[in-house]
Amino acid sequence: MNSPLICMTLTGKTLEENLFLVKKYGKYIDMVELRVDHLDENEQLNVRKFPAMIYQPCILTIRRDIDGGKFTGGDFARTNLFARALAFANPDKSKNFAYVDFEDDFHIPSIQDAALAFGVRIIRSFHSMTEPVLNIRERCDTMRKTGFEIPKIAFMPKSLSDVLNLFSEGEKMTQYDHILCAMGAEGFASRILACRTNSLLTYVTPEELSEKMQGIGHIDPVTINDVYHFRSISKDTQLFGITGYPLLKTSSPLIHNTGYAKKNMNAVYIPLRSSLVSETLNFCENMGFKGLSVTVPHKESVLYYLHEQAPEVVQIGACNTIVRKNAGWVGYNTDASGFQRALLEFLGGEKIKRKKVAVIGAGGAAKAIVYVLKQLGAKVCIFNRTLDNAVVLAEKYGFSYCQLEPGCVEKLDEYSSLIVQTTSVGMNAEGPSDNENDPIYFYDFRGNELLFDIVYEPSVTPVMKRASLAGCRVCNGYKMLEYQAYEQFKLFTGQNYE
Repeated sequence: MNSPLICMTLTGKTLEENLFLVKKYGKYIDMVELRVDHLDENEQLNVRKFPAMIYQPCILTIRRDIDGGKFTGGDFARTNLFARALAFANPDKSKNFAYVDFEDDFHIPSIQDAALAFGVRIIRSFHSMTEPVLNIRERCDTMRKTGFEIPKIAFMPKSLSDVLNLFSEGEKMTQYDHILCAMGAEGFASRILACRTNSLLTYVTPEELSEKMQGIGHIDPVTINDVYHFRSISKDTQLFGITGYPLLKTSSPLIHNTGYAKKNMNAVYIPLRSSLVSETLNFCENMGFKGLSVTVPHKESVLYYLHEQAPEVVQIGACNTIVRKNAGWVGYNTDASGFQRALLEFLGGEKIKRKKVAVIGAGGAAKAIVYVLKQLGAKVCIFNRTLDNAVVLAEKYGFSYCQLEPGCVEKLDEYSSLIVQTTSVGMNAEGPSDNENDPIYFYDFRGNELLFDIVYEPSVTPVMKRASLAGCRVCNGYKMLEYQAYEQFKLFTGQNYE
């Protein structure tokens, strides 16, 4: 079957707004879907002219609210809109809709016959917004009533296991055109790896309209091309990725995929969200992934599934990189080397040997960071909300510990020459500091502290902003991310990134 097409879904309120977006993103897409249910009511009456306004093939869709759309006018009104949009076919087929999307339970013979007569291909769709669909191949076969329809199944998975089933069934479907998609964050892989399900197309949404598709999992047309190099992906493409939860945003795909492109490697790196690392590993083993980055909260739980651990993983007690070798996973830790390189650059030659350093948090990232600080000769106090975790980590290296709470201010002040913030608190945070987005909201910076926050999204976290306003030198975690990713890249591919 041919490589999947990129179809941009248009949910603007007017035809002119949608036309502008088609022109803006034209080079990134192969076709468009006009979502009539998102148009203003007066605009819906004029959709017949839209295909002639653009150069790409266009799908006519009027999605009902029960299927995740906006149309609430009833079947009679929707039938009239379909009829109006398909009427008066132009001899030049490029000026007609190329496809029309009818739900599996929508059967109006006269409209269906008109579509077939005018050369408009019928997509017969089924949407499940709350439950996965398991019998995919059987359902697609049943949906092809005349043998000409293109069956489409889109569902909201509950886990990566549901997505794996989509791939397992889709890879066997080579007899006819079809569209398969798992929605939401867990279904992201089905969009990027559409070639593995033999899907006719994958859907994207322009960034300007992304809020309308929140929760569905659409990617924007620029990212799917420039970050994931979608058109270069084939069934022979090597697979790598990152797993974590909730994994809302990550810059790792940009770093790794840029490296593959520079080295002319047929490889892609994608996010795989799952609350269970065991589920991710099962997905990756069945899909043939070669390596994974491991992030919060799986850096410690992944240890139980490793066939072999590198020496630094054994010492640190946390793993952020796994590579598939000889039918087993081998674990590494590149957080330590990435942090050390980024920290030394931040310090600019200033030594921290015998200086008192505060580490905020006691999770997987903190374990790698404390390991480095021990090697650098710093005196460390570990501050954590759950004191028992701080105690275990501190005693391993002969360091001090303290419960992270407003009462620890005096101790934090004692160890404040360098403060390293290792938790996810502040990630994707907006607004002023508070106890939800600033792990040390109760601490007043004097201005002579150094603050290293491993969070990189946003680039300035609430605690960084407070520290900077007080006159402190601050650093976010992007350089650490970059440097540890370079090490991962070499472990994955055997080649240097830089």
